[in-house]
Amino acid sequence: MKAKVRIVAKYIAALLVAVTVLAPMGWLFLMSVSATSDLTRVPLEWLPRQWDFSRYSKLISLEPGQPGTLFLHALGNSLLVATGATIICLLLAIPAAFSFSRYRGRDGWLFASLAIYMVPPVAFVLPLYFLLQQFDLLNTRPGLIIVYCSLILPFLTWMLKNQFDALPQDIEQAARLDGLRVWQVLLRITLPLAKPVLGAAALFGWLLAWDEFFYALLFTSNIAAQTLPVTIAGFTAGRATDDGLIAAVGILASLPPLFIAIWLQKTLVSGLASGGSKG
Repeated sequence: MKAKVRIVAKYIAALLVAVTVLAPMGWLFLMSVSATSDLTRVPLEWLPRQWDFSRYSKLISLEPGQPGTLFLHALGNSLLVATGATIICLLLAIPAAFSFSRYRGRDGWLFASLAIYMVPPVAFVLPLYFLLQQFDLLNTRPGLIIVYCSLILPFLTWMLKNQFDALPQDIEQAARLDGLRVWQVLLRITLPLAKPVLGAAALFGWLLAWDEFFYALLFTSNIAAQTLPVTIAGFTAGRATDDGLIAAVGILASLPPLFIAIWLQKTLVSGLASGGSKG
């Protein structure tokens, strides 16, 4: 009897979590397909009288004068910047994490980078601004990629280092005795064993860059390099008077992270499980 009660309690808890997470998205979707008159009606009606998907067609249209021109350009900027920063950070974090894990006595550098990571971003605004200005990278996507690398790299290095610590080193030592070099051991032995956490690290790093707003707002001045969070803020600040259109923007902006999470679902779950089993 107690086992059944526990199972029922688990399902109820899972249902509550699902409702808590999905309810805001559900309401956002209803707003996006509701007419303006439905959104301003008092008392409020939960379901629209007439379903209107025209806002989505406007946002994926490149016709002049449509909000889709601004939205799609910002979406492309976000995808390029987030993906570029994540790839660069993975290429740098993997050897750095392997070095910190296998060669003791270097933890001071890792803790120093994490300490810098904990500093509020506003403290780095002026130095980063002057550096980007000096190299003519203000209001450019490469400039944002460099800035985002400074945010993501310490996090990914720490995450991968913990995973490398949990891997058995006997196989690596045997490979070294067989004549493999350090970089060959990393590529042929360590990385295949750490494959689950690589997907989880890539997803978390990508989401950090995708959701970043502060630096993107300060270091971009027009649509040439503005990312999606800044563009959405522009919509809510008065560029769009249609609340349903803003809701549609939020729905479309949430689709890329959702698709990537579904694509990396198995890798993400196994990566989190292997990382949580350490110790």
